[in-house]
Amino acid sequence: MDHSKHARLSATELNAGVLEGATIYGPGDEKIGSVSHIHGVGPATQVVVDVGGFLGIGAKPVSVALDQLEFMRDEDGDVHAVTSWTKDQLKEMPEHVDP
Repeated sequence: MDHSKHARLSATELNAGVLEGATIYGPGDEKIGSVSHIHGVGPATQVVVDVGGFLGIGAKPVSVALDQLEFMRDEDGDVHAVTSWTKDQLKEMPEHVDP
């Protein structure tokens, strides 16, 4: 997928209503997870990404800083993100547990 042609999201679009469910692509353009939910607002925002699993079963939730993901819309209007993190790197992170 050529992400260079996709529209980057504005700061006002970086909210739970827009980001939840977005597919996350790694450095090799492989699907590495999806956004479960977000915590916080502004520069301290954390994005909880479900990594691995199948159809949402067995996925491991990990928390990454919003600025580690570049969110955009494709030609169909679907929101997704790209990151330099690999699936293996995310799987090695501590599991996120909501308080």
